[in-house]
Amino acid sequence: MKTLVLLILTLWLNTPYASCFLSSSCTYPPAKWCSSLDSSIQCGVLKQCLESDFIKSRQTASPVQVALYYESLCPGCRLFLTEMLFPTWLLLNDIMSVSLVPYGNAQEKPDGQKYTFACQHGEQECLGNMIEACILNMTSMAFPIIFCMESSTDVISAADSCVKLYAPELSMEKLKSCVGGDLGNQLMHQNALQTRALNPPHQYVPWVTINGEHTDSLQEKAQSSLFTLVCGLYKGPKPAACGGSQRRHYKSFCQNK
Repeated sequence: MKTLVLLILTLWLNTPYASCFLSSSCTYPPAKWCSSLDSSIQCGVLKQCLESDFIKSRQTASPVQVALYYESLCPGCRLFLTEMLFPTWLLLNDIMSVSLVPYGNAQEKPDGQKYTFACQHGEQECLGNMIEACILNMTSMAFPIIFCMESSTDVISAADSCVKLYAPELSMEKLKSCVGGDLGNQLMHQNALQTRALNPPHQYVPWVTINGEHTDSLQEKAQSSLFTLVCGLYKGPKPAACGGSQRRHYKSFCQNK
């Protein structure tokens, strides 16, 4: 059986324009194309996914850890997340990890067994923070969904369509149950604890830590060119995107017949 699979893969990888044969039947968003053998074949990117897995298997250095402490309706946070953090992650996700902590300058107060929250930009921001905290807890597609929300005109209203686009298997009923229930309340409390534990304490948002550290210099470099910062800090062989020798075969052509 293993020999047969290897034979099929070899034939597939050496077939001209193989990436176009099944792409029309692809039912997965790009972020999930390499999630399984079936999805990579169905979406016509098997070769690229195999190359990506091979490169990841040879990496020995730890990824650069980037954490963003933010608020869902903060203009500066939205700008950094959508125009700097997410694009950098798309290019360098092999060598960086991203943690999102939606809370920012909010305040919490105990209320029996639960907590109440007051947010800098009002109740809608608290709702946005809670929705994003629940999404982060409920799906591996959280970052694309949150990017979709934060890049929309209306962050809150976009949640439904963004979830359906990137994680259609995630029930909106379950998400709403999290947002309005004990789980969402506890998730937001954990975000409050994480934010209060920052050393040095955060003075504004977006607040960025690199490998658990925050300095004025790191913040400035992250906000001016996070891509350059991550490439420079990564200790392993540089990927092609950083100008290194770990070349990937991104080229894929659909023949004009």
